[in-house]
Amino acid sequence: MPRVLITRRLPPPAAERLVQAGLTVDLVDQDDPPPRAVLLERARGCAALITMLSERVDAELLDAAGSPLRVVANYAVGYNNIDLDACRVRGVRVTNTPGVLTEATADLTWALLLAAARRVVEGDRLMRTGTWSGWQPQQLLGLELHGAVLGLVGAGRIGAAVARRAAGFGMRILYTDPQPRAELDGPLRAQRVPLSELLPQVDVLSLHVPLTPQTRHLIGARELAQLKPTALLINTARGPVIDERALVAALRAGRLAAAGLDVYEEEPRLAPGLAELPNVVLLPHLGSATVTTRQRMSAMVADNVLGVLDGREPPNAVV
Repeated sequence: MPRVLITRRLPPPAAERLVQAGLTVDLVDQDDPPPRAVLLERARGCAALITMLSERVDAELLDAAGSPLRVVANYAVGYNNIDLDACRVRGVRVTNTPGVLTEATADLTWALLLAAARRVVEGDRLMRTGTWSGWQPQQLLGLELHGAVLGLVGAGRIGAAVARRAAGFGMRILYTDPQPRAELDGPLRAQRVPLSELLPQVDVLSLHVPLTPQTRHLIGARELAQLKPTALLINTARGPVIDERALVAALRAGRLAAAGLDVYEEEPRLAPGLAELPNVVLLPHLGSATVTTRQRMSAMVADNVLGVLDGREPPNAVV
């Protein structure tokens, strides 16, 4: 009976659906990433791997699984943790879970944006520490979003969903993307411009690009210097898109007003100094963390595995 290794506890219905299909499910029954040695040992002889972004799927892991392995189903939209070339060479299919987490991630982007703009975390800290002395005319003044300029770096599904929400705040929308986006250009009157033109104009910069060699450190010291000192930076894409050390320096020096981050360059570690800054909102990678979205992702990885093992084209093939 083919065996499926799930590298972490998942919401239903992935395991249940696979068992109903007659497969043996081998679950690494924990919430944290398994040690590499455990992963290599448990992968031996499995027909399918259901992995998270934290698991490095490379030649070593593929060879540990051996010839029975037919599919790696990533429980994520991204797949920068997977060596696609190594999978192709070994005839292993790769799938992901696109589309399903668009609205949840756009919502969280706005949660970070609003929290950073209106200094919600700083205000919460005042109240919890008992240091609030009462209303003051200049206390925790933030950015008014109505009429402000939102800049999107990447305008795919999630970027477009963030833009739709911005329209309700009366924001002007600029975006940079390899191709024009009709859904933004028309009804939202967004304008597509190069990154170099976008950066100096925006009040809020929100990142929505995949992690590739071209986007690693896309926002570094040079790009941060082009932003207004009153601007906000929001990242719900991938941590390494930002040079985190350069971000810490900019926030510390007052060259950037605030940031809201859900992803980090070396998760789960933070760049030195980031956690001590009062003008940054930090979340533990919660972009897709709603009950509905995580359950849909679970169903998708099961469907992808079953498709490959049944000899069909999986619904969400990467390779």
